[in-house]
Amino acid sequence: MTTAPPAGPAAPPRALPALLVPSPTSVPRPEAPPLPPVRRAPLVVSGLLAAALTAYVWFTHGAKPGVLLVLGLGLGVALFHSRLGFTSAWRQLIAVGNGTGLRAHALLLGTTATLFALVIGTSTGLFGSQPAPSGGSLEVGLVVGSLIFAIGMQLGGACASGTLFAVGSGQTSVLLTLGGFIAGATLAAWQFDLWKDLPAWEPVVLSDHIGWFGSWAVTIAALLLVVLITRRVQARRNPPPLGVVPSARTAALRALRGSWPLAAGALVLAVLGAGVLMVSGGAWGVTSAFSLWGSELVGALGGHPENWTWWRQAGNAEMLAGPVLADKTSLTDIGIMIGAAVAAALGGTWALHRGIPWRTAVASVLGGVLMGIGARLAGGCNIGAYLAGVASGSLSGWLWGAVALAGTWIGLRLRPLFGLGNPKPGDGVC
Repeated sequence: MTTAPPAGPAAPPRALPALLVPSPTSVPRPEAPPLPPVRRAPLVVSGLLAAALTAYVWFTHGAKPGVLLVLGLGLGVALFHSRLGFTSAWRQLIAVGNGTGLRAHALLLGTTATLFALVIGTSTGLFGSQPAPSGGSLEVGLVVGSLIFAIGMQLGGACASGTLFAVGSGQTSVLLTLGGFIAGATLAAWQFDLWKDLPAWEPVVLSDHIGWFGSWAVTIAALLLVVLITRRVQARRNPPPLGVVPSARTAALRALRGSWPLAAGALVLAVLGAGVLMVSGGAWGVTSAFSLWGSELVGALGGHPENWTWWRQAGNAEMLAGPVLADKTSLTDIGIMIGAAVAAALGGTWALHRGIPWRTAVASVLGGVLMGIGARLAGGCNIGAYLAGVASGSLSGWLWGAVALAGTWIGLRLRPLFGLGNPKPGDGVC
């Protein structure tokens, strides 16, 4: 009879790679509260609206617009479930040094850049589209516009994509932001002659100089540097953790009803954004639709936006003359709002917020107006100029982001004037 040799000491657990180790926070992140019941009435209304509008667009304007609307619905679901916003992420970084949201942005940007390189580099388009990068000009309008936009989103409480999914989930104060956004974008289009001749230089798109693989490699390296810097900042400042939202207890239910990890939201949004590129030939955007909606309203009230210089530009005239429900950006924007409404109703959190303080209402409208003007000056918002620009290897996207961080710093100092708070180091969550 033989005996087994005595067991040696247990092997120590394998250490995670440095980039995967969670960054420190002053206290552990609290547990998510349980989900409230499904909001049946909003779910039925938003679900029927999604189905009816998709059928109408598909059979009236064709499969391509129909697919774009479906992609917009998916974007709305993903944005709501992950709560992946730009406004709060930059506010948390600047105010207390929590870079969790910005690192999620880096994952979104890097995954989108990878997919863009594959799609554009191989000319893989659907419905006859020819995918093209978003290479914005390096101009004074870009700097001024992104600065104004960032100030506006801190006052309005949401970025361009965040405004849409917040409106869909019933946040009434952000509905005021959307109204201001449309007004500002329309005003800037009307007064295009005042700013169209600002100094500008040709776009710099990396793929034109070092090919798509080189462009992708440089972009990924720059994003890794952003991740490392935010981790270093967070380790030094030891901020509060991110807040939590109601969530289901099992993974299967979380997919439908609960909150998603930021990383999951980033990956899903990147895939859907690449889908928009393949179907339409252009990157996902948000704010051009706001100028269109406002101008259509001006026309309905007896004005003549077709005479504005903005709507005489190449491509813009066709947009104004065509049906709104055939416009790429309008379709994805409407889809985001409806998709977010479906997701919020399933999650039991859809609700109309009443009793908005007057200072908050003023900030919402003012912030929206600033974002609308800023987006037109800069040639896009946090999606069309920043996300699409960086993913396309355009220096304009990086410039937009850098200036927007400075605008965020200014916006944080203006928020208390309107009774809006900022995260503080001693908070339980930020």
